[in-house]
Amino acid sequence: MFFEWNIAAHAQEYDARPAKRPYTREEISALFDHADDEVERIGQSGRKGWQAAYRDAVMMKVAYAYGLRFNELRHLQTVDFARNPHAREFGGFGVCKVRYGKARRGSPHKPRSVLTVWRWTPGIIEDWLANGRGEPGTLDLFPSPRRGLVVESTLIRRVSRYCEELGLSDGLDLHSFRRSYATHLLEAGWDPRFVQDQMGHEYASTTDIYQFVSDEFRRSTLRSALDRTVKEAMTRTTEDGAS
Repeated sequence: MFFEWNIAAHAQEYDARPAKRPYTREEISALFDHADDEVERIGQSGRKGWQAAYRDAVMMKVAYAYGLRFNELRHLQTVDFARNPHAREFGGFGVCKVRYGKARRGSPHKPRSVLTVWRWTPGIIEDWLANGRGEPGTLDLFPSPRRGLVVESTLIRRVSRYCEELGLSDGLDLHSFRRSYATHLLEAGWDPRFVQDQMGHEYASTTDIYQFVSDEFRRSTLRSALDRTVKEAMTRTTEDGAS
């Protein structure tokens, strides 16, 4: 007989559902451009809602910039950013302190520090703080109009609508920003151990779930490896013949 108390629980997240995938670089660029265009369109129309649209656009970009889960994203505060002495070009946004990392059952939230890697990240946050956030009396990076935290369904609806308007597939969702972060770093040649630490994974096998490298990346990697092997074989043959 099996009960909750005598079976092993899966303590690590699982995100290998077939339909779910990361954004390609082209898709995420199109999505961010569309989000920016919506902010401008609403603002020029004179209707309310431009600030919420701007907030959601920045939340999408920050989720991707640091590979964050939604609960980690919504709890960010202005004091959670700091300088990285080894990457001074990012100014005061070289490190993001995540205080609400995913916890195991019965354990507190697991904090981690995520290093900034994309050069465009500080400008996105600086502009939001200067021109969009408002609410000077709160430390929350993304305050809601009711002075609380943004609820997940709000951002899910925005992302789903934008994806539909752009004709993107159903396999893309809010969590795809986190999938994309890991995938794009790996495609760019970043060390898997670095990606594991950035994602906050205890085990490398968990990070492996996120390695949805694109078909083009796999083709180019395979072609490079095969060409290198042939070149090395030809070099050895030439050297053997010469001797």
